[in-house]
Amino acid sequence: MISGLSRDEMDALVQVSKMSKGSKPSACIGRNAKKLVGIKLLIPRRDGTYALTDKGSEALFVNRCIRGLQALADEPTTRLDSDVAQFLSRKGHIADTSEGHYVVTAKGRECLEDIAQNL
Repeated sequence: MISGLSRDEMDALVQVSKMSKGSKPSACIGRNAKKLVGIKLLIPRRDGTYALTDKGSEALFVNRCIRGLQALADEPTTRLDSDVAQFLSRKGHIADTSEGHYVVTAKGRECLEDIAQNL
């Protein structure tokens, strides 16, 4: 995962991003909060809840981009979120087709291979 995060830690970040302000943190968040606060992806609030830092939001976005690129490589008709598609297109990892879909470029495939080797 990103920056050595486990799947459980990434799930905790996703849960925090979707959590309403006064709701109680889940067990997943509780298990992973100490590390995520330590690497500055979360900040604790006074009421016992957590909030994402800018770095945490960025980690979630990068994760969405990687998952989108992998999904597009597996299934060319995959729909990407507009912000993810815009970012990947700007970076040259995907290209727009005449049918309104996207294809993974050679640079995108290189990136996916690099990610697979470093997992």
